[in-house]
Amino acid sequence: MYLRSSFKQKMSKKPERKLDEKSSGEQSSPPGSPMVERFLIPSPVPTRRTRTYSQSERARAGPVYHGRMKSFCRHQGHGFIIPNEGNEPIFVHISDIEGDIVPVEGDEVSFKRCPVPPKFEKFCAVHVMITRFKEGVQHERWDSTPNPHDHD
Repeated sequence: MYLRSSFKQKMSKKPERKLDEKSSGEQSSPPGSPMVERFLIPSPVPTRRTRTYSQSERARAGPVYHGRMKSFCRHQGHGFIIPNEGNEPIFVHISDIEGDIVPVEGDEVSFKRCPVPPKFEKFCAVHVMITRFKEGVQHERWDSTPNPHDHD
């Protein structure tokens, strides 16, 4: 009986606090949640998994572009390509890279473009294939253990 009563006393002394309220009264989302003002923010980048069939077909039917990898981080799952036809980097998601080799900075690639919502003014690279490996750099395979220094 003593344990129950002491437990109830300890519990009754703690003030109740809701999960989504800070001590100052501001609302916030749980740690690690991409919620702002209680709405889940969707990712604007259409990855292979989230692209619609019509978006995929339009990208597949579009022209092939060429460029080189500006950067790619296997740990974060994305990188950027500098197209030969322009100087603004194009985002590439890990799910849009074809083949068994992880791209590195300086690899020459071919790709197609897919517009990024909501305004469809910018593009991301899809159907990315490495056409020429950068010389003097060892390339990893997707099924190999990631190098811990790649995500610095």
